[in-house]
Amino acid sequence: MSMLGTQVWAADAATPRRTKLGIDEFSYSIRSRAEKAGYTPSVTRDPLTFLKYCHSIGAGGFQGTIGRRDEAYAKELHAYVQDNGLFIEDSVWLGGKVDLESFEQGVRTAKAAGARAIRGFCGNRRYEQFDRREQFDEFASRSWKTIESVAPIVEKHQIPLAIENHKDWLIRYMLERLKHISSEYVGVCIDTNNSFALLEDPMELVEAYAPWAHSVHLKDMAVCEYQDGFLLADVALGEGVLDLPKMVEIILKAKPQVKFSAEMSTRNPLKVPCLGEKYWATLGDVPGVNLARAMRYVRTHARDEATLPNIDKLSLDEQVKLEEQNIRKCLRYASEHLEL
Repeated sequence: MSMLGTQVWAADAATPRRTKLGIDEFSYSIRSRAEKAGYTPSVTRDPLTFLKYCHSIGAGGFQGTIGRRDEAYAKELHAYVQDNGLFIEDSVWLGGKVDLESFEQGVRTAKAAGARAIRGFCGNRRYEQFDRREQFDEFASRSWKTIESVAPIVEKHQIPLAIENHKDWLIRYMLERLKHISSEYVGVCIDTNNSFALLEDPMELVEAYAPWAHSVHLKDMAVCEYQDGFLLADVALGEGVLDLPKMVEIILKAKPQVKFSAEMSTRNPLKVPCLGEKYWATLGDVPGVNLARAMRYVRTHARDEATLPNIDKLSLDEQVKLEEQNIRKCLRYASEHLEL
């Protein structure tokens, strides 16, 4: 396995262009796996090390798992955030029952470390996870009971909880649940790409969630049709079909202080089998017009499948390097075209 060496920590020879855009830890999922197998230098091993690396390549902060840390570590992380004008956001799983005492300890750490929000996620891809509507309904009930149970804790510590639209919640359902909780500290982590897999229009999604935004996963996408539906690919910002400048404008108009993080997943395109029976097992209440609109959008913006990302034939070393290139493209685009 290739070892990257210290020159990668130093980023480019030239001073990197600074941007306000943060980096979500999932963007470095390939590198994280590689580091566990011995890849060096290790830059994803803990929040402070990761923040320093993000800063070194020009990012304005990061979103990722902070976890429970001792007081000295939290102070050191907070000091680095303040001294360098950065931001950090925590990340927690809320898809099942959580230990409230442990959760509150994590919130205390995040607060002490200077985190401005906590991103919460519950599921994965509902059309892959569940075979029957009853299974999804049980998952949804369990997840939102958990969110309701932790709401008083984030209110107590006055740190926003941002629930991601993670290929699980439809807009109308998400808004109903948030209105039911009715807390200024419980809102949305807007993912600009995810909900297209549920046949929801990306711009309509941004407009609906903008007033509730506590955090943003800024992503672009490329699409093409395949036999059972469409392929949904994550691509570097500015290389896809989303109107990112307009999306950023809408969100900042509603929430001027919200922070944006790139979640650039370097991987093969995801299959969205919206023409198959299993897909509709949990999405039977989605209007047929949404399917027609989504497929029309795909056909209008379709790329040749051969031009979509495909990392299967790349070595791990090549995958790590491609992942790095994609993230740096996102930072550069944000700085040059989004005023972030």
